[in-house]
Amino acid sequence: MLALPNTNIIGVTGMSGSGKSTVCRELGKYCNTVIDCDVIAREIAGKQAFLDELKQRFGENVLNQDGTLNRVETARIIFSDNDKRALYNRIIFPYIVYEVIGQIKSAEGTVLLDAPTLFEAGLDMICTKIVSVTADYQLCAKRISQRDNIPLERAEARLMSQHSADYFKQHSHYNIENNSSYEELTKQICSIMDRINGEV
Repeated sequence: MLALPNTNIIGVTGMSGSGKSTVCRELGKYCNTVIDCDVIAREIAGKQAFLDELKQRFGENVLNQDGTLNRVETARIIFSDNDKRALYNRIIFPYIVYEVIGQIKSAEGTVLLDAPTLFEAGLDMICTKIVSVTADYQLCAKRISQRDNIPLERAEARLMSQHSADYFKQHSHYNIENNSSYEELTKQICSIMDRINGEV
């Protein structure tokens, strides 16, 4: 871990469709600051320097006619080609990491870092503890399909492009399995925060 002064950083990551956003909303009640990497990524997607680099590497199809990011086309490209997804990540991750570090440096107390690509971006290196959220594969695929209004096959392809449940469990200090009720989920969250607070 690359420690930052006076900061306790809880990194939260997990499978797409596992209910990570719900977990972060609940965990955030125990933290002083919440940093959402998806929000940061959306802000970066509007920066001209990022858009220029993306256009140079992927071509004009990743931009709309008004010069903004074509999210549908970009998602289609990066979720159907491992090499292109890796290239996209190499472009955007430095922007994300720079912004995350800046926000953490100005934060106090416990920071919740909501980071779907925590490991890929190397942000796990700054976390005090890592909590992963997993769920059954088919349940995740169904949730993605309903959430993003895409066919189940595309949802499954998106899951296949990401780490498995076993990977998240093996690389995290704590794991939350979100396969049942909201009540069960909150029990797991409370138990984990009790354990984390007891270790700090």
